[in-house]
Amino acid sequence: MNNRPDLDRIQRRIGYQFHDPELLMLALTHRSHSNQNNERLEFLGDSLVNMIIAEYLYHHFERAREGQLSRLRARMVKGVTLAEIGREFELGQYLRLGSGEMKSGGFRRDSILADAVESIIGAIYLDSGFETCRERVLEWFDKRLQRLDIQDTQKDPKTRLQEYLQSRQFPLPLYEVISVDGEAHAQTFHVSCALPSLDRKTTGAGSSRRIAEQQAARAALKQLGVETN
Repeated sequence: MNNRPDLDRIQRRIGYQFHDPELLMLALTHRSHSNQNNERLEFLGDSLVNMIIAEYLYHHFERAREGQLSRLRARMVKGVTLAEIGREFELGQYLRLGSGEMKSGGFRRDSILADAVESIIGAIYLDSGFETCRERVLEWFDKRLQRLDIQDTQKDPKTRLQEYLQSRQFPLPLYEVISVDGEAHAQTFHVSCALPSLDRKTTGAGSSRRIAEQQAARAALKQLGVETN
């Protein structure tokens, strides 16, 4: 959140040394801070990460159908996943934000962290080309990619719960944040999922509100007997 963050430290965290450090500085600059910001790099990085992950999935899931590959890619490149990577780098403390965003906690907001990760991907591509960029992205995503299998192509718990309720003409679930624990860069969200028409309520926890909501929805599906694991 400094006007001039410690670039050496963030470069060690991401595992890449920039030839042109000003590209990294631009990638860390939110639009609230300056007209010269990371929006164009974010646009570039978004396309790159989609391409890199798509290529990986194409070669590693040879029997997967197009729809399955699309869902696997969506799981990998969604904002929540990118924000998680940003938190692993402790990226929030390096972002250049306007005073309003700083006061409102923008440095821990999923959307801002995800955009910054995409911007850094775009910056690495401009600094060293596609091969180096692909190497860095696959390294960042490695543990998540290793956990993937075709079963991950099923719909997420919130969607499955919603469809279950709608098919029975029940009202949609109500999600509410119960509490937020931990330091700014490593928070845990606790969320409830209420099913008023069925008089049921479950809870979930995660590193973002979305993840906590998914966990609460999964618990609701189990409580309803729709899923057993």
